[in-house]
Amino acid sequence: MAILFKSLRLIDAETIHPPKDYMYNGEQIQVLNPKIDKEFDEEFDCADLLASKGWIDLRCMCGEPGLEFKESIESLGAVLQESGFCKGVLMPNTEPSIQSKNEVQFLKNRSQNLFSDFLIQGAATKNNEGEDFTEILDLHNEGVTIFGDGIKPLSNPDRLLKVLQYLQKFDGTLFDQSYDPLIALFGHVHEGTTSTIIGVKGIPSLSEELAVRRNVEILRYTGGRMHFQTISTKGAVDIIREAKKDGLNVTADISIFQLMFSDEDLIDFDTNLKVMPPFRSKSDREALIGGLKDGTIDAIVSNHQPQDKDSKHMEFDLASFGMIGLQTFLPAMVKLSLELTWPLLIQKITSGPELVLRSKETKFNTLTVFDPGLDWVYNLSSNKSNSSNSPWFDQKLTGKVKYVVNGAKFVKIHE
Repeated sequence: MAILFKSLRLIDAETIHPPKDYMYNGEQIQVLNPKIDKEFDEEFDCADLLASKGWIDLRCMCGEPGLEFKESIESLGAVLQESGFCKGVLMPNTEPSIQSKNEVQFLKNRSQNLFSDFLIQGAATKNNEGEDFTEILDLHNEGVTIFGDGIKPLSNPDRLLKVLQYLQKFDGTLFDQSYDPLIALFGHVHEGTTSTIIGVKGIPSLSEELAVRRNVEILRYTGGRMHFQTISTKGAVDIIREAKKDGLNVTADISIFQLMFSDEDLIDFDTNLKVMPPFRSKSDREALIGGLKDGTIDAIVSNHQPQDKDSKHMEFDLASFGMIGLQTFLPAMVKLSLELTWPLLIQKITSGPELVLRSKETKFNTLTVFDPGLDWVYNLSSNKSNSSNSPWFDQKLTGKVKYVVNGAKFVKIHE
């Protein structure tokens, strides 16, 4: 296979490079040498397109096993491919949880022929309940290096401490969505003016900031590696910035929809906007942007959490948390690019996640090519997920992935 991408502008963490012709030979991508006369199987005019190394999502949900009606392995693979992501880290919150070599082998066997690569986060505790440990070393023998309880925090400090110690046996990384569930108890939105106006129990920023501070201090005591997922408050950003200055092995990410909404958008009780952590204040959003710019926050994630219709079409207090976010990820970046620039955004879904995963690829063998100006409608016919819990459903969006390369695999998403 030989493919030519003509006049393509490549983005890295530093800049948008001038247009060049790039050749894909079935294994890797390289700048075309004009002195070499070569025939191509396909040629694509990319004069109006942008591209980067293949994208990585550090947080997405697959319902299988047990919750296939929300998202199956095949449907998540289709969504990742459609959205331009070459890799996705799966959370362990399935039924049963990804907590033994059986579940790991099952996922590997079922996903081996998909275009995008699945990276597995093994459950740190049985059934993600925060008490009894899983067989961490057995899971590692199956290739798992990332552990955590996914959408549930490791709120027991003894369990978190011991998991950090266990993971040092093989230099593993603990992923945690850190908040205190007792302080957040019965909360549904950010605690602030909006929660008071709409009369809904709020989740104070304190629930996140106390947990992040505690976990940083435990990490300081134990050593090891910890990745904070979906932080949402100014206080959490400040604590992680301080921890990095102190030389701790700590990284962090945020959900892209934290940059798209604030708690004020919940005034209409749209259950598709009910997420965890909740949308915070505009001042928190400004702090998140500052954290992205100064490197405190290493990655942006989709936090793709499919929910069936019955889980969302009910009273706000009873509705489940979560939003699907993969197919709308590029349209969200298109809107944010005016404020954050493409090089910064691309860094947070390429080299940033590579830093977290410690998997920097020396070969240029992944590529995501996209049209930032292409309009399309996100609806039942274009949706690849088994679920539709998105505030942008049935709306016209701008930004569409065109072509994706993942090692020896190439797909055309849109022509």
